Amino acid sequence: MSTPPQHHPSPTELDDLELLVTGAAAPIVGFNEPGSPLTLTLPDDLATADVVELVDPEGLPLARVTPRGDAGWPVEALTHAQYGPFRSLYLSPADVRERYAGRTFVPVVDALTDTQIEDLQGLGPVVLLALAGAGTPELSPVALVRATLTAAAMLTAADVVVVPLAAHGDADTDHALGAQVVGIYAGGDPVHGLVDGLVDGGDLPDEIAVIVDRDQPTPEERGLVLFFTGLSGSGKSTLARALMDRLLERGERPVTSLDGDVVRRHLSAGLTFSREDRETNIRRIGWVAAEIARHGGVAVCSPIAPYDETRQQVRAMVAATGGAFFLVHVATPLEECERRDRKGLYAKARRGEIPEFTGISSPYEEPTDADLRVDTTGRSIDAALDDVLVALRDAGYLDLTDTDAPPLVEVRAEHPLVEVRAQRASKPAEPTNPSAPLRVLFVCTANICRSPYMELAARRLVGGDPSVTFSSAGTHGLDAQPMSEEMLPGYETDADGFRSRRVNAEMITSADLVLTAEAAHRTFLLEEHPEAFRKVFSLGQFAEAVAAHGSTTTGRELVEKVGRHRSAADPRDDVADPYRRGPEVAAACSARIDGLLAIVVPAILQNRATQ
Repeated sequence: MSTPPQHHPSPTELDDLELLVTGAAAPIVGFNEPGSPLTLTLPDDLATADVVELVDPEGLPLARVTPRGDAGWPVEALTHAQYGPFRSLYLSPADVRERYAGRTFVPVVDALTDTQIEDLQGLGPVVLLALAGAGTPELSPVALVRATLTAAAMLTAADVVVVPLAAHGDADTDHALGAQVVGIYAGGDPVHGLVDGLVDGGDLPDEIAVIVDRDQPTPEERGLVLFFTGLSGSGKSTLARALMDRLLERGERPVTSLDGDVVRRHLSAGLTFSREDRETNIRRIGWVAAEIARHGGVAVCSPIAPYDETRQQVRAMVAATGGAFFLVHVATPLEECERRDRKGLYAKARRGEIPEFTGISSPYEEPTDADLRVDTTGRSIDAALDDVLVALRDAGYLDLTDTDAPPLVEVRAEHPLVEVRAQRASKPAEPTNPSAPLRVLFVCTANICRSPYMELAARRLVGGDPSVTFSSAGTHGLDAQPMSEEMLPGYETDADGFRSRRVNAEMITSADLVLTAEAAHRTFLLEEHPEAFRKVFSLGQFAEAVAAHGSTTTGRELVEKVGRHRSAADPRDDVADPYRRGPEVAAACSARIDGLLAIVVPAILQNRATQ
C-alpha cells in the first residue's frame, strides 16, 4: 500500500461521505459505482494511488478511499465529523431506525408554514428529516435546522434528524439521491411529502419568520463586499476611498476598507510579488471581506486582482457566508494609467526593474462578470463615483445617491450596538469647552519635512494668537529625528529642539482638526480611526473647502461645516514629498504649503469665529 498525499475534501464530499459511511443500511458503499449519483474527482497525482485518505479541514482522518479505475471506489470509515452546529442531531440511518422505527418521516428543505404544520398534526409521531447539506435547502443549513426545531415544538409529537444531503447541481440526480436517502432513513416506514404551504395560502408562524428574516435579509441589509479591480493607476483606490467617505458620512452601515497596499502592510507582510504570493494576498483579502459580510458589514476592497480564477474564489467565499459580492471593473486603459504613473512604477517596469508588473510583464484578465464597468479617463472622481452609486442603488444594495439625506443618529432597539456605532461615526463629539484652543495636527510620512514645516509656518502666521495650537506627527519613520535640512531655510531657530514622532490614537482623538500632506495619509489614518472621518482632511482638500465656504464661517464652526459637507480628497491636491530631491523641490514644496496655509490658517482662528 502506498502512502498518498492527504486530500482535503470539499464540504459536499464530506456531507456525502458522512451519509455513506455512518449508516450500515446504506446500499451505496463507495464513490463512482456504475449508476451511482455519487462521484469523487481526484487530482491527477492522486488518481493512480492505491489508497487516498480523506481528512477534515483540521487534518482529522475521516475515511480511506480505494480508487479502482472505472469500477466503484470503496470507502472505509475511520471516524465521523467531530464538530459543527447541531451535531447531536446528525444521526446515522441505523441510529434513526433504532430510535424512531414506526414513525412517519417527513423530508424538510425549507421553513414550514402554518398550513404545513397543521397538515402534520394529524399524522401522529413524526420525524422531520432536515436535508441540510450544502446547496440543498432554501435557507442556510443552520437556519433550516433552527426553523425545523421551532416547527417541531409546535407539533404534538415530533423529533428532528439532520441529514447532510448535499446538492450536486443536477435536478434529476438530486431528486433520485434524495428519494433514495430518505427511503433509507425511513426503512419501510411511511414517508409524507409536504404540501406547498405558500401556494395554499400558508404563512410562516411568527417564530419561524424571525429565523427566516435573519437568515435571508433584504438586499440592503445583507453583508456586502464591494470589490474594485483594475490596473495600477486606474483610479480604483481613489474611487474606493470616495465610496468609503460616502458610507461613513451616512453612518448607516459598519464599513471596513481593505486596500491592497494596506493589507500587504498588515495582513500579508512578508509576501513577495510573485504570482503565487499576489494571489495569496487576494485570497486573504477575500476571506476577511467574506467574514465582514457574514456579520452584515460592508467591506470595500481595491486590489489589482488581475486573475479571474482568484476573483471567482473571492466571490465564492462571500456567497458561502450569505453576503453579496459587487464587482466594479475600473477599466481605465493602460495608456492612461501609464500616463498618470505618479509613483513611476510603469517606467520602472518598462526598464525591467519591476518583474511581473501587471499590464506590462504580467497579464490582467479583464472580468466578464463585473456588475459595473467604469473608465475614469477624463472624468472627475465625483462623476465616476456617481456611476457606482447608481449601480448600487439599482441593484438594491445601497442607496447613497441622496446626498442631502441626514445621517442616521437614532438608536434602534433591535440593533443597539450597530446603531450606536453608526451614531458615533456620524456625529462628531462636542468639545468639552467651546472656548478652548482649536487643536490642529499636521501629518505627513516621517514627520521630518512637510508636517513640521506646516507646524512652524502655521505658528508664524498666527503669531501669539492663543485660540489655536499646532502640532505634527508622521505615519511612519523613526522617532526623535530632527527636521530635514532641506525644509529649514528661514526656520532654523524655530526648529531648534524639534524631534519627529509617530502619530497615535491619542493624538487623533485629542485633535480638533487633522490635516495631512497627502490623501494617502488621510486614508491611512481613517483605516485605524474611521470615527474621525469628519475632522481628518488633506491640507489641499481642506483649503479647497475653505475657499468654497467663503469667509462667512470660521473657527470651530467652519471645521464642523466642512466635516458635514465636503468633497473627497483628491491626490492631485497632495503636497508632494521633497525628501532628498534637492533644494528646488524643497522650495517648491515650501511655497505650496505656504499658499495653502494662507487660506486655511486665517479661517480657523477662534477669535474670528462666531460663538
